[in-house]
Amino acid sequence: MSGEGRTPMTEVPATTTTTKGLHPGLTRRQISMMGLGGAIGAGLFVGSGQAISIAGPAVLVSYLVAGGIVVLVMAMLAEMVAARPSSGAFSSYAQKAMGRSAGSAVGWLYWIQLIVVIAAEATGAGAIVANWTPGIPAWAWVLIFVVALTAVNLFGVRNYGRFEFWFAAIKVAAIIAFLVVGVCAIVGLIPGVPATGIANLVDNGGFAPNGIAGIAGALLIVVFAFGGTEVVAIAAAESNDPAHNIRRIVREVLVRILVFYVGSIFVIVAVLPWNDPAVKAGPFSAVLETLNVPGVGLVMDLIVIIALLSAMNANIYGASRMAYSLGERGLAPLAATRTSLKGVPFVAVLASVAFGFVTVGLNWAFPDVVLPALLNVVGSTLLVIWTATVVAQIILRRRADRAGEDMPMRMWGFPWLSWLCLVLLAAVIALAMVDEAARIQLLLTLGLTAVLLLVARATRSVARPGVAKE
Repeated sequence: MSGEGRTPMTEVPATTTTTKGLHPGLTRRQISMMGLGGAIGAGLFVGSGQAISIAGPAVLVSYLVAGGIVVLVMAMLAEMVAARPSSGAFSSYAQKAMGRSAGSAVGWLYWIQLIVVIAAEATGAGAIVANWTPGIPAWAWVLIFVVALTAVNLFGVRNYGRFEFWFAAIKVAAIIAFLVVGVCAIVGLIPGVPATGIANLVDNGGFAPNGIAGIAGALLIVVFAFGGTEVVAIAAAESNDPAHNIRRIVREVLVRILVFYVGSIFVIVAVLPWNDPAVKAGPFSAVLETLNVPGVGLVMDLIVIIALLSAMNANIYGASRMAYSLGERGLAPLAATRTSLKGVPFVAVLASVAFGFVTVGLNWAFPDVVLPALLNVVGSTLLVIWTATVVAQIILRRRADRAGEDMPMRMWGFPWLSWLCLVLLAAVIALAMVDEAARIQLLLTLGLTAVLLLVARATRSVARPGVAKE
């Protein structure tokens, strides 16, 4: 751990956060949509049904609490990004606050999580499309998706930004359409469909049929649905004015995510009884089928595919930038910092995709074994990264305040809201330790984190000249 009394020699070198080899090419609008696209994924369209089945209508409370945590974490990230933009984002800040080992562990943990998720997303999208094309096997579609999105990431960050913008725009449009249809159903504006009203919010056992335990159980599922918003902290480093952009981006993303998430869940639990089996199986499909919307199955499959490909695209980007940052700090091979004429860290992109593709291959060789095991190991990565982010912000903000530094952006309510966020994260971790499935995931993730910390400590002696050894 680094502390106030350490010598300047232990400071993270300037190259940690200057992203000197990358070319600014992302607009504020693109990054904002990337944050939305990262959060609006298959976890919302499909996974929300399980949370509703656990908490009933009170799942709205679970989403509000999880949303509150995300708001605080993103506000802290925004403060640090504004002060020191970095393609390594939370990893760089963890290193600056707590030392080389912490930065390395957080960075590699994030990278490993992303390549595993890339494999899962490619496999999921390939399986859906293969159902439409009996003559083309799922592995062929996986290969097509991987090659196509790799190309998108290699052709320059501006191209990636445009691609991800339209991916996210489709998902946002789908959510808005769903909200409009849902509100019309609630107030009785759909021909041939009687107004549903909001009686379902309190019928069938009341607003919280399973009490506090149900809300807490759903929170464990819901909190992970907000993963993906952190990509804006990475992407901001490749915008023309990170310090200015990050403020508006975070505000826009957070407000819209909360509206879309809470609004969608409100529509679902208002239109249908929370204990309807169809809600657990597919909440969005269940609502649309009840309202006699034609072609629901095909529409939802298309939206899920877009959600998976969008997330896969963003994860290739995030993994490559994290690998680039790790290489820049001497925590990964120097080759990871090689950039093309377009400012793309092409070695990092190709390496990230390659490892993801190996995972896909292993999953095809050993179905229902490899990916579930890997997803278990990285299942609680988000909790570790968020906790490291909060701790880093508390440390760095206190250092800045003591030094009288002029910061471009200061998080409101410091230190109370920062400590509140840490308490909330501790509560979620405690809940995870109570739930058997969640406990296994958390312990595996913590085990992986410990291994990464030990590796970082053990490799201090081989750090490149000019980079921090601890």
